[in-house]
Amino acid sequence: MNKLSLYTKISLLIIFSANIQAGDIAKGKEKSITCVACHGEAGVSPSPVWPKLAGQHESYLSAQLHEFKKGPDGKRNNAIMYGISVALSSEDIDDLSAYYSSLSKSIGTTADKSFKLGQNIYRGGNMEYKIQACIACHGPNGDGNGPAAIPVLSGQHAEYVYLQLKNFQKDIRSNDSNKMMRNIVHRMTDNEMKSVAQYIQGLH
Repeated sequence: MNKLSLYTKISLLIIFSANIQAGDIAKGKEKSITCVACHGEAGVSPSPVWPKLAGQHESYLSAQLHEFKKGPDGKRNNAIMYGISVALSSEDIDDLSAYYSSLSKSIGTTADKSFKLGQNIYRGGNMEYKIQACIACHGPNGDGNGPAAIPVLSGQHAEYVYLQLKNFQKDIRSNDSNKMMRNIVHRMTDNEMKSVAQYIQGLH
């Protein structure tokens, strides 16, 4: 078998497998009824402390729900989300992830006082303190990376982003691969975290 033929067959297998694993959007919408109170009718949460789910990568949403299901034994323990996710099957998680991924994301605004510092950190990091630029993983427009389950940040609530950065800093949340987030945020000040969170809220 030549290399081109092998590559073609492997590519088709990957595509076929992805299609098998993809969730059902229509079923996900039906199942999302219990999520609406916190995450909003169209996946845009009414409270800035709860994440917007609309337009988030399916792979990332699925990974987080599976992590929440582990409860105290997991690396992202949250009592509310544990109570919800523990009742979800793998199919439920796939369907919900597919549904929220299919929705249009919502973009907010960045406070003027936070724009310059937030932009500098997001795009250039802080080499003096070895703070890697967010753009390296999350992209210039905050679109993340679906295959790598790196989340979309574009338009996310600033308060929610800040809270997650603090959770990583305090080791309350530890489901970042190779401590990638924790190694960055432990060098960041509160002002830097709040500024970059504000910048992300208006990023698109």
